[in-house]
Amino acid sequence: MKFKLETLGILLILQCCNSKPSEQQSLIDLEGTWQLISGTIVEKGDTTITDYTKEHRMIKVINKTHFSFLNHDLTKGKDSTALFVAGGGRYDLVEDQYTEHLEYCSDRMWEGNDFKFNIKIQNDTLTQNGIEKIEGTEVNRINIERYVRVK
Repeated sequence: MKFKLETLGILLILQCCNSKPSEQQSLIDLEGTWQLISGTIVEKGDTTITDYTKEHRMIKVINKTHFSFLNHDLTKGKDSTALFVAGGGRYDLVEDQYTEHLEYCSDRMWEGNDFKFNIKIQNDTLTQNGIEKIEGTEVNRINIERYVRVK
């Protein structure tokens, strides 16, 4: 009897160690402020890689139910890199499937669209990749973004 209880205890410990993180744990890992480091867009066979540590700065803030993002140039709008983009809305997270429901955006044609991404969090790095497609426009591309957690 003692052997069976010990074996059961060991099996339970091993099961806990080997199980995937729960959705709640994934949510906790995802919550916070993230700074965009790089973005890769693949569109019509062309690949564009952007280093977001030089001319622009973008952060994404994620809480339990919503996300928002802010992106602006680092020259305070005083040259050809002038840019300000903001948006946000609700999101869903099921395992590694993260779907943004963009409710607000400074570029209004993006509003009302859903964007599905696969996400991976490793240490302080969040990588998301998916397809951005807006019906009735030319927007149909693969978007891969790499963020680091802001401490």
